[in-house]
Amino acid sequence: MKSESKRAMPGSMIGRLLGAAGGALLLSSVASAQVSPTYSQAQAAAGKIVYDQQCKSCHGGTLDDGEFGPVLRGPDFLVRWSGKSVEELFHYTAERMPVTQPGGLSEEEYINLVAFMLAGNGVYAADPLTTANQKQMTLPTTTSSVGLVAAGVKLPPNPVARANPLDKIRPVTEQMIASPPDGSWLGWRRTRDAQGFSPLKQITNKNVSKLQLGWSLALPPGPNQMTPIVHDGVMFVHAFNEVVQAIDAVSGDILWQYNYRLPKTAQPTTKKSMAILDNMLFVPTSDARMIALDVKTGNVIWNTDVGATAPGAAGTGIYQSYSISGGPIIAKGKVIFGTRGPKPFIVALDAKTGKEAWRFLTLPKPGELGGESWNGLDWDKRSGGVIWTPGSYDPVNNLVFFGPSPTYDTKPLRDRLPGKNNDALFTNTTLAINPDTGKLVWHFQHLANDQWDLDWAYEREIVTLGKGRSARRALVTSGKMGLHDLLDPATGKYLYSIDLGMQNIVTAIDPKTGAKTINQALVPGDGTTKLICPHAGGGKNYNPSGFDPSAQVLFVPFSENCMDLHPVPEGQRGSLTTGVRWAVRPAMNSDGYNGRLAAINLDTKKTMWVTRERTPFVTGTLPTAGGVVFAGGVDRYFSAYDSANGKKLWTTRLNDVPNSNPISYEVKGKQYVAIITGGGAPHTTDSINLTPEVKNPIFRTSSIWVFQVN
Repeated sequence: MKSESKRAMPGSMIGRLLGAAGGALLLSSVASAQVSPTYSQAQAAAGKIVYDQQCKSCHGGTLDDGEFGPVLRGPDFLVRWSGKSVEELFHYTAERMPVTQPGGLSEEEYINLVAFMLAGNGVYAADPLTTANQKQMTLPTTTSSVGLVAAGVKLPPNPVARANPLDKIRPVTEQMIASPPDGSWLGWRRTRDAQGFSPLKQITNKNVSKLQLGWSLALPPGPNQMTPIVHDGVMFVHAFNEVVQAIDAVSGDILWQYNYRLPKTAQPTTKKSMAILDNMLFVPTSDARMIALDVKTGNVIWNTDVGATAPGAAGTGIYQSYSISGGPIIAKGKVIFGTRGPKPFIVALDAKTGKEAWRFLTLPKPGELGGESWNGLDWDKRSGGVIWTPGSYDPVNNLVFFGPSPTYDTKPLRDRLPGKNNDALFTNTTLAINPDTGKLVWHFQHLANDQWDLDWAYEREIVTLGKGRSARRALVTSGKMGLHDLLDPATGKYLYSIDLGMQNIVTAIDPKTGAKTINQALVPGDGTTKLICPHAGGGKNYNPSGFDPSAQVLFVPFSENCMDLHPVPEGQRGSLTTGVRWAVRPAMNSDGYNGRLAAINLDTKKTMWVTRERTPFVTGTLPTAGGVVFAGGVDRYFSAYDSANGKKLWTTRLNDVPNSNPISYEVKGKQYVAIITGGGAPHTTDSINLTPEVKNPIFRTSSIWVFQVN
């Protein structure tokens, strides 16, 4: 476990000022006497000399252009520190810096350093800064010369100040995660069985037509697939480029903000979930770190880099080769998540310390279970097995479930060599892992040797079907084909499958084993074009299905589409690495409606109803106890449907495509529905040309929208 950022180098005076425990803004911590800060020009000049000696090498000559340290001026600095007292900034600097010798400078030198930072953030020079007067001084919210309050001015109290919900937020226990309060949303799909169901019933199929905007908030720009967490009236959201915010879930006021600064060699990616336990919020990063933030302040508690020690990264410094896009779940006091990278893995960290407990490779080596299923291909040439989606947890059997992606280099697996197996485990497989030990308990491969990129890598829902003595538990999951397999969660034994009828790859399924018969004429590689349904962007994709446990109905969001797999000339790279490229086409006999919302009774295996829209559904579905299902589409419409018959009851248009999952929560007796926008997921781009009249924003403009019935 590494509690330091890898960029916090010896000699960085303020290396953790923002990147670690200081990287948050707590708006409620304003000093009672709000006085504008002041310092003298002489102090700032002296502070520059100290800065150049101790800090410039990491933070840069202009406070914001360093290679290793976080920025110390401008909006990125002020969003973390505005509203806090200058004294807090002084003490944080004096007590923790330099990293190699905390407190190693004189009091005067620390005062001068703070003065230099104030000057760099546009604060006017006036009277000297002292240890006596800094306590009453409040850091500004802007560097605008016309917006800065005159030095030494005392502001009147805020007459409309609200109580800060963080003041009374409770630690989250594992029991709360196991059985969340009805008004909370404590994980990706609310509960660890991944059902995504809200038991709230204030908003019903009778009054949902009166749904109105409660508040909205612009998030940092970029694509966004994050599902918010809500606990005790506080919403936690993640935005592109590693920004985390705590927000008042009633008013939309930002309570604190944390920024993790990626190394310049790493590319930001979207994330799908965070997790919460005790007083910690667990945040994944695009360079394969897991960071535990203090729920009340946004300060860093621990920061663990799991990518630096992964195969292909150890000792090379290529941290960007591993990342996290799915996100964590909590099980047995551990933070458990999967990764993307050359040799992906699932890893468990101790929630209290961030120390690694175990690691499971999704691409087994020769000699290991599944290691001989790669047609004799050397381990270093095996690809895929990426974890795109958060796992689920079954406390009854003490198992976590994950689903690795298919491989991306299919040619070596196309023709089975004599005496070899080419199933390519553990791609497109449900993995059942003991969270205490990291040992594989059972596995079930849903689609072996995937030659079409039709991932079976999405949510694994744990449900109970039937009633009374006939009740049985099942694990249900679907790949891009919309073909759903149901398994016994204790053993992985195949139960049965439900096909939405939108795929043409699988022609038969063994009723005892679940083994699938493939239409071999559709396997690419013979130099001819293949018509495949659905498209590789998925009929079903990341957007998870919601399950109503009382009705035993699964609400599946789907895109009706197909693709042509064209051979590419020798030496050219296609959509896959093995000689083909895909081109989207409408589903066979399409009438122009590409979005499908299907309600499937998992017990009877019958389709209850189907609602179709012009564009594909790109959010997860949110069924509620009020008889309403919420979902959104590529055309930016967010809608409510009657869960009994699929009738549309309410709709509104958002600023950008909602690629995340809607949630519902309750604060002080009022129910809310929230959704985050920020286009960029596969359906946003893969199917958009099927509906050329839809003109979505070119620049991703992420926001959160919260609705209520007044």
